[in-house]
Amino acid sequence: MTGRTEQQGRARTIPELWLRATTRPAPGPPFLVEAGRGWRPVGWAEAAERVDALAGGFLSLSVEKGDRVGIMCRTRLEWTLCDFALASIGAVVVPVYTVSSAEERIHILADSGARLLIAETAREYAKIEHARAELAALEKVVGIERVPGADLSLDELERRGREHVRQHPRSLVDAGASVAEADTLTIVYTSGTTGPPKGCVLTHRNWCSMVETIVRVPGLVEPGDRIVLHLPLAHVFARLVEFLGARLGLTIAFCPDSAGLSRALRTGRPTIFPSVPRVYETVYQNVLSVFEEATGARRRLIDRALAVGREASRRRQAGERLGVGLGLQLAVADRFVFSKVSDRLGGRLRIAVSGGAPLSREVAEFLDALDVLVLEGYGLTEATAVVSVNRPDRYRFGTVGLPVPDVEVEIAADGEILVRGETVFRGYYGDEEATRAVLADDGWLRTGDLGSIDDGFLTIVDRKKEIIVTSNGANIAPQKIERALTASKYVSQALVVGDRRPHVVALLTVNRREARKVARTDEEVRALVAQVVADVNRRLGPEEKVRRFAILERELLSEQGELTPTLKVKRRVVEARFRNEIDELYA
Repeated sequence: MTGRTEQQGRARTIPELWLRATTRPAPGPPFLVEAGRGWRPVGWAEAAERVDALAGGFLSLSVEKGDRVGIMCRTRLEWTLCDFALASIGAVVVPVYTVSSAEERIHILADSGARLLIAETAREYAKIEHARAELAALEKVVGIERVPGADLSLDELERRGREHVRQHPRSLVDAGASVAEADTLTIVYTSGTTGPPKGCVLTHRNWCSMVETIVRVPGLVEPGDRIVLHLPLAHVFARLVEFLGARLGLTIAFCPDSAGLSRALRTGRPTIFPSVPRVYETVYQNVLSVFEEATGARRRLIDRALAVGREASRRRQAGERLGVGLGLQLAVADRFVFSKVSDRLGGRLRIAVSGGAPLSREVAEFLDALDVLVLEGYGLTEATAVVSVNRPDRYRFGTVGLPVPDVEVEIAADGEILVRGETVFRGYYGDEEATRAVLADDGWLRTGDLGSIDDGFLTIVDRKKEIIVTSNGANIAPQKIERALTASKYVSQALVVGDRRPHVVALLTVNRREARKVARTDEEVRALVAQVVADVNRRLGPEEKVRRFAILERELLSEQGELTPTLKVKRRVVEARFRNEIDELYA
């Protein structure tokens, strides 16, 4: 098959990134796909051939530079191949979360004017099929798996593409040559915690600058690293991993189903694991539960190992040497205790990275004592994923680290975090008013987050719009209280309420599996949760204390529109849905 074998003079584009990766490939495979109980490697040559075939297929469907193409699919190889294929011909990828509501999906496809949709399964397509007549720009649907109602399958698209490239041998070269760094690569719709999703326009320059910025963070990501990727590729954090893979020659093991994440970690054996706080909170709660059930000599061994681990963590954070004595004790603790946790994460984990929402300091410090270093970072879609991150050689728990190279960060007079650099987005698609509200003429991006900087380390206080102002005039950051509540293994989710009210209350969901180990009746469960609230209140100021709480009968769900795809609570939605419960707390 004749494809793109010419080195072209394109400047800072994703097609150039992919071309360089495939013409000078790294030793290891770029991708791993689960097959039975193992993993099937997908080599550079196979990946490059399929990307070319898909690119040719899109050209055969008359997809042109600037055309929007939606991808509604879990995190799997086909998502990434389509992403690079569409980028290589100048098309604009519009990600659609598989956990988003039907209304959000339709809004994204309609607002972006997508001409083509790539749908993974019949189940996913069924959620928008009824509205296809309303999507005036949508011409064709491509199904990855069997999708009744789709115009063609992905396999058929690849076959068409190979034939198209055979008949038009320069088509891929010419299409790629037309792509410039200022062109739009993707329109990523925000999670929408406070309103309908808005489309963030991100260019090739934005993404290539972000990739080079992360490459320059010492020790964070290194050539040859292996990553288990379970985050949705509709999110910029996961897309960054995808593009870093091509830049550095990483191996990405795709985990499409979070239910299989534990198995994927054990067998995929990552050296880096990017995830969201909820996953690390679950690891923390599970490990803590096992430790607390231990008795006798085993419990004494665990307690001693934790004491050693905490001292080692303290010294590492302070930049002090461990010393021979502590090093030997740490080796013993690792062999008999910590390795059991490490093995569940694949046994080779160098660092874990947390983003998308705040991570509890208690969780981070506990895991570090087990020699599992979780580096928290901060970013947003409007800044192409990352603004700051803790470093392997310089980190401070409770903060989101140091600004990444070439990204400026300042704190405005009202405490809002401002960001400037080449990674700041072009604006919101078709919404000049919203763009002007966040982008200043001098290039500063108003993030909407409140924070502070100490010794270079950035700390997030809360979302500017989510600060609670009680009827007594007290300003309260709800995320701080929510993190403290969910640090308990008995509380799975928390939403703190109190704006324009006399005091703070909370809606809570319970980890029933853990609670039922010590509480048999609903009354006992409530007493258990009440103790958690009381313990948290002791660490809070007078105005911050949770006066009353309600236990919800079910978990908050993405499918119900109550959580974003990165598991942040949509406050307005949840407060409206549980208005009766909230009113009763204030009755």
